[in-house]
Amino acid sequence: MATYFTEPSRTFSEYLLVPGYSSKECMVDSVSLKTPVVKFKKGEEPALTMNIPLVSAVMQAVSDDKMAVALAKEGGISFIFGSQSIESQAAMVARAKAYKAGFVISDSNISPESTLQDILNLKERTGHSTVAVTTDGTAQGKLVGMVTSRDYRVSRLDKDVKVKDFMTPLDQLIYAPAGTTLKEANDIIWDNKINQLPIVDDEGRLQYLVFRKDYDSHKENKNELLDAQKRYVVGAGINTRDYKERVPALVEAGVDILCIDSSEGYSEWQKMTLDWVRETYGDTVKIGAGNVVDAEGFRFLAECGADFVKVGIGGGSICITREQKGIGRGQASAVIEVAQARDEYYKATGIYIPICSDGGIVYDYHMTLALAMGADFIMLGRYFARFDESPTNKVNINGSYMKEYWGEGSSRARNWQRYDMGGDAKLSFEEGVDSYVPYAGSLHDNVNLSLKKVKSTMCNCGVLSIPELQEKAKITVISTTSLVEGGAHDVLLKDSSKNYK
Repeated sequence: MATYFTEPSRTFSEYLLVPGYSSKECMVDSVSLKTPVVKFKKGEEPALTMNIPLVSAVMQAVSDDKMAVALAKEGGISFIFGSQSIESQAAMVARAKAYKAGFVISDSNISPESTLQDILNLKERTGHSTVAVTTDGTAQGKLVGMVTSRDYRVSRLDKDVKVKDFMTPLDQLIYAPAGTTLKEANDIIWDNKINQLPIVDDEGRLQYLVFRKDYDSHKENKNELLDAQKRYVVGAGINTRDYKERVPALVEAGVDILCIDSSEGYSEWQKMTLDWVRETYGDTVKIGAGNVVDAEGFRFLAECGADFVKVGIGGGSICITREQKGIGRGQASAVIEVAQARDEYYKATGIYIPICSDGGIVYDYHMTLALAMGADFIMLGRYFARFDESPTNKVNINGSYMKEYWGEGSSRARNWQRYDMGGDAKLSFEEGVDSYVPYAGSLHDNVNLSLKKVKSTMCNCGVLSIPELQEKAKITVISTTSLVEGGAHDVLLKDSSKNYK
């Protein structure tokens, strides 16, 4: 006879946190969001800890090397998507690991034979007014000049005028040699009252740009997540097909942590992958597994040697697995049961295995609920896809700026490996959609706002850390009427466009 769960499959929107006693120590600035990422034994410290409980999803539309750097600056980890060639993914990891804070690889480059119209098109596409002019129009080409908004007036120049005719040439630029430190670069910028400083190698090739405007922002990154060599911590997704070739390449590139990216983690395929990693690397390579939605799935992956376990099937905003296959579970119910299994496993073995809640986050307060229900950290796709740092295009849809966002199970991504059950090497049917999400600006501003809400809610609960929240949180199921009552109601809003949730 089939097994029946007597409780409904619940989502985060069906719960609220009940306030607890708040002492005078419960202030936002006193709250710590540090959280373990990989398993550890009782009495020991985890090998990897994050300063904020957020990671970005293993998705083409979310996590590349630019996202990895941006999120590591805030204290989280990006898992660079694996539905690309091994060489391409390893190169992304290497670029993120090689990134030096304050030294920016130019993403607005043009050749001297290009035109003013090309400059305008580039500015429209990237949003940047500073353009490096290199012999071949690439970021590492030989630098011959720079173009900023001060170098041209659209009303006074023909659109077909060559860049070489109005750029600021190299002999009129102030630049610095490779090996210049960030302090030295900032001193040159301030002493010469310039807005950007190109860094070039001995052959005159552009290496980096250092911007005056970044000086203050670098001072603000107090939570940045660094490895022992002061490089940003970077994650990457792998599949259960080509892991014997992919994992060595990613390890060689310097990856800090891996995650098996699969729609369903309770499988022999994941065991085979974990067994091979442990046999090949022992515990030196950290690797998470998933996804699962119940205690049985968690215990399976725990015994297979996963460093963390990812929870959630069908809860993502672009996921239609439940609709297509009738399989999954409400994210809140899944997190609650898996967290209980995690705690029982810890009591029995003395080994704590962190869990990651993946999917189902609609509002910022859902993050706090996920943590209170037992998640150690949260994986987000739609949330991060909205920002400047995601790899997708910003487009204008009916007068509003949007970012493209598609699922790994969509026909656009065709990531069949994520949904692989040992059949043909193809995507038989779609389990994700192709869509747009509202453009939201910079990752830094949005993440800080979201986490201020999380910290404020934790203070209302009378706690100052995630473990304390998990221990002391009081959570209640709400009715549909209570859900309506929770928002603005029975009034006429002055600005109906605002979404206060």
